[in-house]
Amino acid sequence: MDRVIELNELQSSVGSPCPSLLMDGAHLYVTYHMQEEPSDFELEAIGLVKFSGVYLHKLGAPNEEAFHGHPFYKNGLRPFGTFVVEDSSWVNECMVRNRVHPYHSDDHFKSLKHYIWSFHDETLEVIAKSYQFRLVQGSPNSVLLEQMNGAIQW
Repeated sequence: MDRVIELNELQSSVGSPCPSLLMDGAHLYVTYHMQEEPSDFELEAIGLVKFSGVYLHKLGAPNEEAFHGHPFYKNGLRPFGTFVVEDSSWVNECMVRNRVHPYHSDDHFKSLKHYIWSFHDETLEVIAKSYQFRLVQGSPNSVLLEQMNGAIQW
């Protein structure tokens, strides 16, 4: 249970990634400053992640100084990385809690994955069906505004 697999997406800033979140009914969009910028970028490099089929998310502790206290640290979870947790106890806990729902089906939870993005000052954990990553230019907030206005095509 709780097998941590690194996704190897591009590195977020180790100094101040400043993640920003935008949620609509089915998607969670996350933007953050990147550690490195492509030479052809005129503006700052921003990581943009689109999580689809979102069931639940949380953003907060631990930061990198307390990361060794995360329950998945012993399973390979590290600061400043992107991960998926296979056979996640958090997804299982959500499934068990939801069994009181009159139309509950365990099958719905089989399609959900537990993703973790670990930043400098916080950790993002998301239960969703899938994610996509893009490298864009701007600022975290300007990119989220473009996403809200439909200017970014997936």
